[in-house]
Amino acid sequence: MLQPIPHAGVSSVFRRPFTLLAMAALTTLAACGSSTAPSDHVSAPASAAWSTLGTRALPAAASAPITSNAGAQWVDYNPAETYAGQNTTTHTVTMADGTVLSVAVSLPADANGMSAASPLPTIVTFTGYNKNLPGNTPVSGYLGRHGYAEVLVDVRGTGSSGGVWDMFGPIEQADYVPVLDWVVAQPFCNGRIALYGESLLGITAALAASKQHPAVKAAFLKVPMADSYRDIVFTGGQTSIAFIPLWFGLVMAGSALNPQILDEPAAGLQIALTQLLNGVATVEVPLMLKAITGDSNTVYDNDFWAMRSPREQAGNIRVPTFIVGGLQDIFQRGEPLLYETIKRNAPAKLLIGPWTHTTIGSGLPADGVPPFDHIALQWFDQYLRGRDSGASRLPNVTQYVYGLGHYVTSTDWPHPQASAQRLYLHGDKTVNANAPATGEASNVTLQEPVNGLCSASASQWTAGELGKLPLFCFSDDSAVEALDVKYETAPMAQDFYINGPIAVDLWVSTTGNDAGLSARIDDVDGSTVTPLTNGLQTLSLRATDAARSRTLDGQVIQPWHRFTPAAVQGVTSGAPTAVSVEVFPTSALIKAGHKLRVSIGPSDFPHGLPPLPTLVNTAAGVLTIYSDATHPSSVVLPVVPASALK
Repeated sequence: MLQPIPHAGVSSVFRRPFTLLAMAALTTLAACGSSTAPSDHVSAPASAAWSTLGTRALPAAASAPITSNAGAQWVDYNPAETYAGQNTTTHTVTMADGTVLSVAVSLPADANGMSAASPLPTIVTFTGYNKNLPGNTPVSGYLGRHGYAEVLVDVRGTGSSGGVWDMFGPIEQADYVPVLDWVVAQPFCNGRIALYGESLLGITAALAASKQHPAVKAAFLKVPMADSYRDIVFTGGQTSIAFIPLWFGLVMAGSALNPQILDEPAAGLQIALTQLLNGVATVEVPLMLKAITGDSNTVYDNDFWAMRSPREQAGNIRVPTFIVGGLQDIFQRGEPLLYETIKRNAPAKLLIGPWTHTTIGSGLPADGVPPFDHIALQWFDQYLRGRDSGASRLPNVTQYVYGLGHYVTSTDWPHPQASAQRLYLHGDKTVNANAPATGEASNVTLQEPVNGLCSASASQWTAGELGKLPLFCFSDDSAVEALDVKYETAPMAQDFYINGPIAVDLWVSTTGNDAGLSARIDDVDGSTVTPLTNGLQTLSLRATDAARSRTLDGQVIQPWHRFTPAAVQGVTSGAPTAVSVEVFPTSALIKAGHKLRVSIGPSDFPHGLPPLPTLVNTAAGVLTIYSDATHPSSVVLPVVPASALK
């Protein structure tokens, strides 16, 4: 039986109307001996000793797990629609600096096309994807037909709004409150507002909710980002080659394809051209060039990224908030972190499915979990209308569990029953709880920066679009790990359940001047290698902040890397160096007879590519992974009793 080893080792951004454009961009990109096995499920304490994960502003702190509401169950809330459709009108709101924002207002209408006369609870969404594009307005006809007014706002510099796109920055964020003031002052609004949105729209909803406008009573955030730097743009200190160009392209394409050009050719064309030129010249191209060339004000964590990270402000959210995430989403890391932050100050619920960014909600209803529209209506009816819809009694946390193939509920995230289990990587490429012996062999792999183009990771970090190609390698990691060093447990004697973030603590050396490190966690059943989660880290950016790192049972299980110029550490060729790789959270059951694999390689492209100055130092060489008593490489897993799945 595995036992904890204390203090061991080294301390729809895309919405569906853009699918064809995304695929075109991705097509262009594609062109370019015996061991002791984990033999039993683990007895864990009733309340695990989790800490929180710190932020830029705050250190980690002791976690207070929620243990109430354990018997909660899902119910499908789907009352009859009260309206036949919606009427949409366009309005403008002028900001203090004179910038004019364009707003679409959709009001419920009866079968005769008459709009609802009474003031209504109002759902507000801020978008960067052009509200006028087909399918974007209204955001949810289902909610409108149940008696909600819907307001969709083009943020400045996008759609039909004036100004320059600020990409979640301070200027854009300063627009949220005056827009909400305008909404409250309109005769269609009854003074009670919910913030709602998916992807980019979920990010703006989270940021807007943090402003504490008195009319905002609830929020519903689907696949929002938490930390712009760590979640997606510079994971492990490496530039997201998959995400950044595609995302920028979608925002700008939304403006270029503005249907307003057809209705008002002169005005529409002027707006579209102005936004394209402003966006390309002042935002997209400069930022991408700086990211690639290694500009220190761009590639390191700083105030620019902090301002654009909702988690830094999520402690200000005081309204009931529902959060949806995906195990293969581009914001996989951040969604549970937002829940963890918000739950301290307001009622919060978390639902995580087996989704990529463009498959969010697919497969529902399942295991009692209803479609999103039904959940959102239940949430808003309770917290905007004051009805007893049962929203407060929904399960606190619901997660799809790989290997089990079902959704499972719990009282909190991180899982209150988890315990830290450290398993060691051995010279014979086994993984077990035994500390390595003196003289155990090391293993090597070649450094190359572009491994991963055909992998589950490549599918994930292209928002699921690349994975739609009918290739085996997007659902099985056998090919992408061909040259990696693969460490495996013996077949599990009993089911082995992991739930939460993972740390892979390595001792490595390189014959180069720097190295990239990719860590993949898999479920192996015979020749089938099912990817579970992954992490990425640049060796020279290995410095962590112990005060901000998350611990479980006293062991660091989610390191907080500093990613600042001052934190850069030299890499001496050939010298063993300790580095911790943050592996993003998952929930997975390794069934009896299956193996758990930890695969270590040099890169995860296009998830990340080092900026050019670092790339020169990492592009060639030999990477050595050590596994001896002096240099014990290991993985720290959050293990939950398999009985918690019943």
